[in-house]
Amino acid sequence: MNRFYDEYKRKLRTPEEAVKLVKSGDWVDYTANVCFPHLLDEALAKRVDELYDVKVRGSLCFGPIKIVEADPKGEHFCYNSWHFSAYERKLADRGLCSFIPMLFSRNGLYYKHFLEVNVAMMAVAPMDKHGYFNLSCATGVAKAILDKADIVILEVNEKLPKICGGFDQVIHIDEVDCVVEGEHGELPQFPISPATPEEEKIADHLLEYIHDGASLQLGIGSLPNVVGARLAQSDLKDLGMHTELLGDAYYELYKAGKLTNKRLNLHKGQGMTGIVFGTKDLYEWVDDNPTVIIAPLTYVNDVRVIGSIDNVVSINNCVEVDLYGQISSESRGTRQISGTGGQLDFLEGAALSKGGKGFICMTSTYRDRNGETHSRIKPTLAGDIATAPRTQAYFMVTEYGCVNLVGRSTWERAEMLISLAHPDFRDELIKAAEKQNIWRKSNKR
Repeated sequence: MNRFYDEYKRKLRTPEEAVKLVKSGDWVDYTANVCFPHLLDEALAKRVDELYDVKVRGSLCFGPIKIVEADPKGEHFCYNSWHFSAYERKLADRGLCSFIPMLFSRNGLYYKHFLEVNVAMMAVAPMDKHGYFNLSCATGVAKAILDKADIVILEVNEKLPKICGGFDQVIHIDEVDCVVEGEHGELPQFPISPATPEEEKIADHLLEYIHDGASLQLGIGSLPNVVGARLAQSDLKDLGMHTELLGDAYYELYKAGKLTNKRLNLHKGQGMTGIVFGTKDLYEWVDDNPTVIIAPLTYVNDVRVIGSIDNVVSINNCVEVDLYGQISSESRGTRQISGTGGQLDFLEGAALSKGGKGFICMTSTYRDRNGETHSRIKPTLAGDIATAPRTQAYFMVTEYGCVNLVGRSTWERAEMLISLAHPDFRDELIKAAEKQNIWRKSNKR
């Protein structure tokens, strides 16, 4: 046992010493979310004047990212993200963050087969007596990055929870080149926003389709979390969890006695996830909790794995949908907002699941920065990036109802989707559908 601690001490460096391993032209990875390496990022930013063309990848990093802030013209560091957080979205608006399109289910495979990683840096939980560091809240993406890296630098964050897992949730000290320590603030917190009247109606529509024993996937975004919290107030029981993201909605379901995982036919009694971020209560709940397990997203989001689970209910949100059923969940026009993530994975996985259902939810309207109201249901996706093709559109939900587009022709889809639109926009949508030759005269008005 002492050998591991001796090895740890031998590899211990200050952040400033560790980042000297980064060279101009390198590809550097920060992994994801609350495992962002704050101390290493700050130390690397201090080298801004001596480094050039250092490309850095991250995902759902909540900021601040010091290498970007220290280089406002992007002359030394080039930051890229697999999935935008609100902070990364603002960086992109300033031309300081580029988006990398991907599916979560394949993210690890991209690294394994195609990408170069010269230096990987991430925050991890403290080493255990066996010499292992838990990859904590970023396990879903971390191991593939660390395995591919030429140099691995770990930043020990004593605030990170240790999350149980089946595989690839740890890395051993023997696989690590440097370890750094230092003080950390509290982990970022993301409480569930209060539900709007429209979101409450959406949740009520969903409740009609969800039954006892369902296995829930709640996607990234405020609406799925709000819906999950509303489910905690329902009469449902023995719900399960198989999800890419574990947020506070699941903790609310657990506290309400709804989340038991008893009826899961895969990993029975254990809810599975790949990424975790939320409130302090959530971090404490998942810490060393054998009923919550974490694994790489190449497994969690594998459509074959999802499809092998009975009664999967996938709940995700979108930005817009057009009258053909094309779903945009990650952009407003060409402005990147978030990412594809695992939405497409779970739409397909839920379709393969016995008794499974895939839902895409949205409020029928939104207001722009000028206060003008717009419909989220559009004649076409004019410039918006399609996250899910029309062939993968299943249940669509707004505060006005829920429809299932599976097997429906273009005119049927148009009628169904227009029924979900805000009444103020329905006439103009009908006119657009007529112009697009997807409206029958016998259609309802």
